Amino acid sequence: MEQREIMQRGVGILTEALEMRRRLRADPTADVTAGSAVAGLLEEMLPRIQLPSDATAREVAEIVTAKLGPAIVQITSALTFAFVQLAEVHDEGRTDVSSADVLRSISLHYEGGGES
Repeated sequence: MEQREIMQRGVGILTEALEMRRRLRADPTADVTAGSAVAGLLEEMLPRIQLPSDATAREVAEIVTAKLGPAIVQITSALTFAFVQLAEVHDEGRTDVSSADVLRSISLHYEGGGES
């Protein structure tokens, strides 16, 4: 998966989290997990792993680490980038830009093929 796609999905996860928080504020008893896209987005971002049937526990650990490690680094980088963008807007005291606006801007940047 390209970095652009990972950034867009990372922003999708954060956007979904904002929406879940809004729904909970409006109705503290709301089931915000129903219909959540977060699990689906993470599933799309993580690689499928096939293990040999005769693999030892050590071999399984090595295979899983080798396959998941790079994906986890990419996902973490995407979420960290978005966090920094949100933090900068907050620290500047800007009230003219919402969190949703910042996330939308990041998503549009990467939709156009932008890189960080």
